[in-house]
Amino acid sequence: MKRYVVLCVVLLAAGTVVAQFDPQVGQYMLIPTAYNPAAAGEGDLMKVSGLHRMQFTGIPNAPMTTYFCLSSPFLIGKTRHGAGVRFMNDRFGLFTNMTFHVQYAYRQKLGRGYLSAGVDLGFVSVGFKGDSVNLNTIKDNYHQSDDRAVPSSAQAGMSFDMGVGLYYTAPRWYASLSYSHATYPQVELGETSTVHLRGTMYAMGGYNITFKNKDWKLKPSAFLMSDFTSWDLTLTAMCEFKGKYSWGVSYRIAANVAVLLGIDIIDGLHLGYTYELPTSKLLIESYGSHEIYLAYGFEILRPKNTNRYKSIRFL
Repeated sequence: MKRYVVLCVVLLAAGTVVAQFDPQVGQYMLIPTAYNPAAAGEGDLMKVSGLHRMQFTGIPNAPMTTYFCLSSPFLIGKTRHGAGVRFMNDRFGLFTNMTFHVQYAYRQKLGRGYLSAGVDLGFVSVGFKGDSVNLNTIKDNYHQSDDRAVPSSAQAGMSFDMGVGLYYTAPRWYASLSYSHATYPQVELGETSTVHLRGTMYAMGGYNITFKNKDWKLKPSAFLMSDFTSWDLTLTAMCEFKGKYSWGVSYRIAANVAVLLGIDIIDGLHLGYTYELPTSKLLIESYGSHEIYLAYGFEILRPKNTNRYKSIRFL
């Protein structure tokens, strides 16, 4: 607990904090609207999905993240569109970060696939549990128990936020490029601290490799996240059997290795699980990270007298 108190105090005492805001998840390929508004309305399914991530279990006040996304395609005349909402709640130490966005995407036939352009509008909120700080537990030469730079009560601030993106899907592959926090939000925490959020670029892509035995598929994918100061790259390989069972491995450069599992419980209902182990010295302190994903999808761009369902997974 002490290490998190020290970190939070140092950040707030600095007065101005520049932060890479969005957490990264292992099952990024299953929840693309969390990072790109242009993915809203992809395919013919209305999709409801949620993901909960417990990072670095075993460490007190370790990060915990929850995503909720809803998206749906719709038609205006003969043109295709998508709409959705996304919500994120992230907790780290004494900080709480939340976002809520409304998403829109326009889809245009291009080659054998569709190119979508999207935008999301909403807000970001940052909170700090100042009433949980006890400076008497910090033994150094920089802080006093009555340090006015550190809030003594709970603080929270909010700011407008916007993101944009492009998304292309073809029968066997997809590619995604987006930019979040394009407005560079500034969140005021009380009278002494300001959090500046950096714009963040996301690039994602995947391919569907088929074999002579149609029961088997290999689905490699990659996810790049950068605020142009630092970057993270995750490489993933998933194997799928009969369109129902999936398993695979991933590697996040200089960060962790992971095992991913998935199953279509019934038509339209998918359950996924990820277990990660850090490759750094955090392995000594942590039991690893756990991630649970659940989603349901059903077709809405079909005649009303049909009840046929499909898998909600991409590709």
